Amino acid sequence: MEYVTAAVPSPRTEAAGPARSGRHSLALALLSGALGAAVALLATRQEWSHGTATVAGGDFPLTAQGSDVTGVPAALAIVGLAALVAVFAVRRAGRYAVAALLALCGVGTIVAAVTGASDSAALDDQAAQAAGATSATVHALGHTAWPYVAAAGGVLLLLAGLLALRYGRQWPAMSGRYERSGAPRPRRPARAADPDRPEELWKALDRGEDPTGA
Repeated sequence: MEYVTAAVPSPRTEAAGPARSGRHSLALALLSGALGAAVALLATRQEWSHGTATVAGGDFPLTAQGSDVTGVPAALAIVGLAALVAVFAVRRAGRYAVAALLALCGVGTIVAAVTGASDSAALDDQAAQAAGATSATVHALGHTAWPYVAAAGGVLLLLAGLLALRYGRQWPAMSGRYERSGAPRPRRPARAADPDRPEELWKALDRGEDPTGA
């Protein structure tokens, strides 16, 4: 009869699992959050839409960058990046709140970018200024793929926020070395006096003692 011995995992092996998942999720959150914010900021500086306006009997070309269409993605990308850093400065409930803010920044970036992908208000304003008439509008309207690139950056920010919500409790926090506490600092123990030092010899003489005596 053969006996099969089942391998029993050691406590060290069981503890290594959560620690490994915490490191992997931390690295992924940092990468996706930083990359998402950079992508969103870059996309808002690119051309989102273009068209033409009729000025003095001719066509005048117009272009609008993402920042002309909406400033929401760029603002939320900066807030999201700050929230990603702040995750490590807080603990417990504060960490969950900051992680939720990071996720909401991602959602807001996605919504603003997708909404701005078909917006023509910025070009209409430029057409009105070029034609000198508030009723002027742009025609031959076209859009680029940059709004959807900004939305992809929002997806990465959202992923970072979700990872922080799920695994944030396993991540390290900033060192408490500089945090103040109400506990008094421990006093350093006084060094024992060296009888061979000159000042100790003089003190012994003042007390009427023979410092050379055994």
